[in-house]
Amino acid sequence: MRSLPIPFVAPVLMGTSAWLLRLRWLAVFGQLGAVFTAGGFLGDQLPWWPLLSLIALTAVTNSMYGYWLDRINQGDRLRQGVPSDGESRDATAGQGQAFDANLSAGGAAVRQSHSPPRVDRQASQDRVATSLMIIDLITLTAMLGFSGGIDNPFSLFFFVNLAVGGVILRPAWAWVVAGLAILGYLTLMFWSLPMVGLVESPRRFEMVPQRVASLIAFATCAIVVTHFVTRTAAELTRRERQLSEIRAENERVLRLEGLTTLAAGAAHELATPLSTIDVIARELGRHLREFEVPESVREDVRLIDQELDLCRQILRRMRGAVGDSMADRWDQTTVGELLDCALEGVRDPDHVDVEDAPQRVEGLPLWIPQEAVAQAIRNLIHNGLDAGGPGGRVRVMTSVTGNSVEFRIRDQGAGMSEEQIGRAGEPFYTTKEPGRGMGLGLFLTRNVVTRLGGKLEFRSDPGKGTEAIVTLPYGNQPRH
Repeated sequence: MRSLPIPFVAPVLMGTSAWLLRLRWLAVFGQLGAVFTAGGFLGDQLPWWPLLSLIALTAVTNSMYGYWLDRINQGDRLRQGVPSDGESRDATAGQGQAFDANLSAGGAAVRQSHSPPRVDRQASQDRVATSLMIIDLITLTAMLGFSGGIDNPFSLFFFVNLAVGGVILRPAWAWVVAGLAILGYLTLMFWSLPMVGLVESPRRFEMVPQRVASLIAFATCAIVVTHFVTRTAAELTRRERQLSEIRAENERVLRLEGLTTLAAGAAHELATPLSTIDVIARELGRHLREFEVPESVREDVRLIDQELDLCRQILRRMRGAVGDSMADRWDQTTVGELLDCALEGVRDPDHVDVEDAPQRVEGLPLWIPQEAVAQAIRNLIHNGLDAGGPGGRVRVMTSVTGNSVEFRIRDQGAGMSEEQIGRAGEPFYTTKEPGRGMGLGLFLTRNVVTRLGGKLEFRSDPGKGTEAIVTLPYGNQPRH
């Protein structure tokens, strides 16, 4: 069954925009009910056409608003590959295949026409919501002007507009709406049409103490309502953002704990076969001394022994890097010592160019889990070597900016797209060829850096390479 079209049902994904849409429809039906109820008592004395015209203005603008939100909602659904509400749920397989084909063929065009950047879209929604709130305020003022002015009991709805504006709009625009409400109240004090039972004669410009006191009271209430509503809305937004950050941090910690278990288990399981291979390799080398064999065979045995040592070092570093990132043990070191530690164990060290930094930078003291941070930088160097391919070089630079030290690792690869930069650091996401990486190195690197209060950024020039920037604060004290 097809769902009711917008504007009568707001899209779920629009947040406060959907809320404003519903409230305006509620206002339309409420105003119609109030007008027809009052018309039952006043009959022809009620200014029907002005009031109904103003209500129609609200309904028309809200219909346009709902249609605009519906277009945005459909664009989001198409961009995510989700059928719109208009798609029948019991469509045939042929219709579903046609939809998929159309989506694949025109996906790029649809994303460009229906899905503007998220920041620009939010700014557009804010501007439209502000305009609608101003229109509603002007409409309310005009309706009160045709029906008795401030003596009309419905003049209290000024405060409803102020409360809604304080929640939906940015604080600056909420105060603009409050100022317009005060201006509208002031206008109604000196201009409004009479209404039987409320005001028997038109308002005249006359500044009497009662009017002055009424204006001061209204302005004071408007300021207080706007102030507390905007402050409360801002606090709720801040709390919601904090909760989102806490949830994201908890998810990240859970993933890291899983990887820690994986690393420890891998190290434990691999330790036994590596030890067996090591014993066999040593026995084989000792037996070969008793026979005449080509030198290449002896060289292969030595190479096996060297690679076994390298495997043991990798497992030890993996356990140390992941463990130190979760533990409280910090080391006292310097920028130069940290960089030297990171360069130890780097494959193809002759392809790594380290730019000499001033002594004040290399001697800068740091309190960090050294092996974990060194492994993080080493991961970035290895990624740069992989990106550059055979013969590619990696350049490592250090500098101090404010209260932070920066490590810049620049490669000579093909660069990264915006999508790849956005996903860099996700566990098990990698751009490398199958079998060359699991996508965990950047995840662990970002985890180590962020837990130390730093950040990891990427800057890429397509066809020229990528630069990874690790920023770490150097004012941290050791943890106990």
